[in-house]
Amino acid sequence: MTRRLTQRGKARRQELLDFATARFAENGYHPTLGHRDRAGRRRGQRCLLLVLREQGTAAPRDPERCPAKPATSAAARHRDEPDPVRRIELGIRASLEWSAAHHDVNNLIQFASTDGRFMPALERGEETAVADVMRHVDDGIAIGQIRDVDSRMLAHRHPRRHHPARTVFIHDRGRPASEVADAAVAFVLDGLLAPAPTASARH
Repeated sequence: MTRRLTQRGKARRQELLDFATARFAENGYHPTLGHRDRAGRRRGQRCLLLVLREQGTAAPRDPERCPAKPATSAAARHRDEPDPVRRIELGIRASLEWSAAHHDVNNLIQFASTDGRFMPALERGEETAVADVMRHVDDGIAIGQIRDVDSRMLAHRHPRRHHPARTVFIHDRGRPASEVADAAVAFVLDGLLAPAPTASARH
């Protein structure tokens, strides 16, 4: 059974994750990955896997799991929004805002994507993100807001954590997350929304 952490335990866990992320950023990936404890275990590799699992997915999906990081207004509204299309929009905005505020985590994800040892962890994160979006898409299809096609295919239009928009526009070019989110939302919703009924269909 998974042990549930107290709020203090969650805060302490987040502090350790932040510390580990900073060490990778300051000391370089390969030297930190090679660090071993007294028993000869590769602590750096295990630490990076933990960072990828927690920092790279939990915070954008559930800000309360990362108490050391303030939840964005979009993320806070996301959980209680009844409109599935609006939930998708808020999810995109929260995810990109979080990414913009966590440059070191984005760098770690980009580094890990070049190393086969970490691909399973990244792929699990991608699958989790796709599954989250699929739930909203299925809700939208059920009420006629979203076109009735394969929800997994539509979910892949969502700018998940490996999406180039994060690195190219936010982290490399320094564009505001809100500006990138506006473009991402317009692109995603254009491919999701069901066409409006024609006059003949209404009659």
